[in-house]
Amino acid sequence: MTAGLVAVVLAAGEGRRLRPLTDLRAKALCPVNNVPLIDRALAAVCRHTPSVAVNCHSHRDQLGEHLDAAAVAIHLSVEEPVALGTAGALGKLRDWIAGRDVLVHNADAYLPAGVDDLVSDWDARHCRLLVTPTPDLADFGRLRYLGACLLPWRLVRRLAPVPSGLYEQLWQDTPDLDLVTTDAVAIDCGTPPRYLRANLHASGGASVIGQGAVVRGELVRSVAWPGARVAPGERLVESIRVGSNLTVEARQQPDW
Repeated sequence: MTAGLVAVVLAAGEGRRLRPLTDLRAKALCPVNNVPLIDRALAAVCRHTPSVAVNCHSHRDQLGEHLDAAAVAIHLSVEEPVALGTAGALGKLRDWIAGRDVLVHNADAYLPAGVDDLVSDWDARHCRLLVTPTPDLADFGRLRYLGACLLPWRLVRRLAPVPSGLYEQLWQDTPDLDLVTTDAVAIDCGTPPRYLRANLHASGGASVIGQGAVVRGELVRSVAWPGARVAPGERLVESIRVGSNLTVEARQQPDW
């Protein structure tokens, strides 16, 4: 545990790139190897602080019901009529944060190694971001932001509850960002192929069958959501099955 630290798990996004899955449930509740993404994020941040907030907008009733049953107390921040973005979400939570530093974790960031390396030995003065090298130009030269960061209160306190992002509000004009580079597995579950990739990593490469799913056909590197049905004679390859007839293809790219 780190004194003077709170955590904010960001779960307000509509998940447009993950549709039609996110038409049915909040992106943060999409299961990875039968564990909702938000539960994975909460487990990571609760290693470092008991004070945790979650923001929500899309499917907020569904998400609120899930968090009510969580093993830890969660401060729920409802954003309406619009989602506020990362910086705006922290601005809305400013009174709750109340002088403490903030560990931010995107709910859709699959980070199986957790955020221990990010938190370790932080000086609490600079913005610290978890990043990974990429061959292409990304967020910071050839480093891609992985959806987890640490922010000092002295910077968070100036954020307003209006739609805005952290890059525009804090990072683009800050020359001394503390970038923690990792080669650990990190997957942004924002698209069906990447969401499937996270499932296959978490399962060790096996297809994932949710609680109550009935699979009488064949699954090949695929996911059957809880309660799904795969009929005899069906063969799903690199796909996600929801219910009896919704199939989302999620073909993997060779470099993923």
